[in-house]
Amino acid sequence: MTKVWKLKPPSPYALQLAHKTEISVLKAQILINRGISDGSSVGSFLSPRLSNLIDPMLLKDMDKAVDSILKAIQNREKMTIYGDYDADGITATTLLLNLFSSLDIPASYYIPNRINEGYGLNPDAVEKIAKKGTGLIITVDCGTANRKEIDLARRLGMEVVVTDHHQVPEDFNPICPVINPHRPDSSFPFKNLAGVGLAFFLAIAIRGALRERGWFRDRPEPDLRHYLDLVALGTVADMVPLLDQNRILVRAGLETMKTSRWPGIKALQEVSQVDISDITSHDLAFRLAPRINAPGRMGGAEIGVKALTTDQKPLAMALAREMNTINSQRQAIEHNILAQIEETIIPREDMENRKTLVLSDDGWHMGVLGIVASRLLEKYYRPTMVLSIRDGMATGSGRSIDGFNLHKALTRLEHLFERFGGHYHAAGVTLKASNIEALSWGLEDLAREELRKEDLIPSIEIDGEMMLSDITLDTANDLRSLFPFGTGNPEPLFYTHSLSVLDSRVVGERHLKLRVKQGGIVMDAIGFGLSDRDPLQGESINMVFTPEIDQWQGYKKLQLKIVDLEVRDQRSKLIIG
Repeated sequence: MTKVWKLKPPSPYALQLAHKTEISVLKAQILINRGISDGSSVGSFLSPRLSNLIDPMLLKDMDKAVDSILKAIQNREKMTIYGDYDADGITATTLLLNLFSSLDIPASYYIPNRINEGYGLNPDAVEKIAKKGTGLIITVDCGTANRKEIDLARRLGMEVVVTDHHQVPEDFNPICPVINPHRPDSSFPFKNLAGVGLAFFLAIAIRGALRERGWFRDRPEPDLRHYLDLVALGTVADMVPLLDQNRILVRAGLETMKTSRWPGIKALQEVSQVDISDITSHDLAFRLAPRINAPGRMGGAEIGVKALTTDQKPLAMALAREMNTINSQRQAIEHNILAQIEETIIPREDMENRKTLVLSDDGWHMGVLGIVASRLLEKYYRPTMVLSIRDGMATGSGRSIDGFNLHKALTRLEHLFERFGGHYHAAGVTLKASNIEALSWGLEDLAREELRKEDLIPSIEIDGEMMLSDITLDTANDLRSLFPFGTGNPEPLFYTHSLSVLDSRVVGERHLKLRVKQGGIVMDAIGFGLSDRDPLQGESINMVFTPEIDQWQGYKKLQLKIVDLEVRDQRSKLIIG
């Protein structure tokens, strides 16, 4: 799909900010592009410190939650951590399990089956947990919308503590401690913690309360820094903005991950072929997280919990290899569904006039529907829902673009659903199959109200223009100091023009390798997944890229990572402003 290139103009304040904060003008410009334009904000962004984490007790109901947990500990009641089946939920679950294990406090866990049980608390699970003698359920990454199930748990004699970061329903009226920064009565200044981030804040609060009660007078106090690699992994995987508190947690967590104390983390790094000495948020998002997510998508997520809680290296490695195999199976199923959609369903859609896609069929594997929706969104850039039909019911996932709040849209159509939930950009639904057509046209009508034709053309936000003569190893290192990159803090991108392509070839199966020249400067460039643009030899091109350092056997050299390109004699994609 053609993308528009939006080049941000140079800020007149970049030089002033650079002088004030003693950073390069280039870095100052990028920070201004990210909305960071004063000295104190620059300092906290460039030097995120754990000491700047917000007091967990500012989270609404944190005091009540800690009291409930300490009461359960004092009364030696069994505790069950009830998590979600994705990487955020798995890491949040394992964080609390590992914490309680280090304190010699027994705790078990329950992860619902994505296919048979779905997201969040469910009555059957609550009854199973009660029969095992649990006195306290602590939810992580779920629970806010489960008032009926919480009421059931209480009637069965259990207390419940909810930690969750999903949107709060309009009829929210808590009957137990609910730690959720999105609560309308919450004064916690940062709203975008992942589920594992909230679990970490709960861990800080628990440790602090135990310290006040003298718990550590005759036993070692846990160093919570050892848990930050789990926090970083779940936070990046859940695609929350890597700003403020999340930036602090992920930056520290990436450092912790280099010397992780968890055999499961080390085993995942090995099977994912990650360079431990130079691990990045990209590695977490695209190498480690998919392997943790895969078992949950295919059925049972317990493998991830076992891998991240065991202290046995051979078992951790065996589980990591199993997750790797399951991830390959997941990829094959995803590929088959996408191929079916492209060959038999998309040709029947009026792609010129439709602003949304609602696709369904019998028996699609429910565990991969969210990924399939994401892939279709990337290709067609329209709010997309993918549904699997079984026994007269449809269950599926949706993904959306900027400018169309999917959760809000589904709320307006809630009469069609048995249940639904999610965020601005992602949601899950269950509805009668007979309502699919009404969902399709209802969503389309809402999109036509809110989306213009130009909203359906994806854009690339470019931080500035850069010539090859401007790029040095120091430049690349200067940009690298802005990591971790991800949602809310994208990797800096630059525009350059009039590059002569000296050599063009395909490497691997789908990657484009170029050798380009501008003036007297020659550089290598790599475009992942851009093999369809080959051959370009002899052409003059414009490019959107980020400079990076390619390391091989101790030798460092500059190369350009291509994000997009155009041949110069074609209509330009560039928009300034």
